[in-house]
Amino acid sequence: MAEKNLRSQVEFVLVDLYKGEHKKPEFLAKNYSGTLPVLELDDGTFIGECTAITEYLDALNGPPTLTGRTPREKAVIHMMSKRAELELLDAISVYFHHATPGLGPHVEIYQNPEWGFRQRDKALRGMHYFDGILKGQPFVAGDAFTMADITLIGGLIFAGLVKVPVPMECEALLAWYARMQERPSVKNRITMSEPIEAS
Repeated sequence: MAEKNLRSQVEFVLVDLYKGEHKKPEFLAKNYSGTLPVLELDDGTFIGECTAITEYLDALNGPPTLTGRTPREKAVIHMMSKRAELELLDAISVYFHHATPGLGPHVEIYQNPEWGFRQRDKALRGMHYFDGILKGQPFVAGDAFTMADITLIGGLIFAGLVKVPVPMECEALLAWYARMQERPSVKNRITMSEPIEAS
């Protein structure tokens, strides 16, 4: 939203994950998956999933810039965004839910720490993969900032919260991340107050 200058047009509603608000019937009626974010349109339509929300918002305010203009751009951006999601963001999420206290025992019904630590290791491999990509190009999907960069930024922010730092040898990834943190949309993000401890 910030990249498209749409933040002022959106009313934000906080959902307390630690209280399990995302698992209550009134929230599940909006998003069956019980996940965030969810965008509610003026006509009452609910759009879940980051990719769908990004595509919708990208088409609202001028020509698409985050999701690609040509078929090739769209394909590469979606491919790299999905890789950032699978190799880093989702892996860190599994680590958080299984190898840390997560959202607490009243929300985390089942935990498998071994699986969580395997996913942490997968995330670290993902960081090395993206380091290799960023050695050869300025952004995740090529020469311009896109949805793929946003997905990777989200994964690295989450990794920082659960104390999974980017390995120091991933110099290209670290340099890219430092540049991304200078973007107003990243500087002004809504943040959590403290890191989450592993169990």
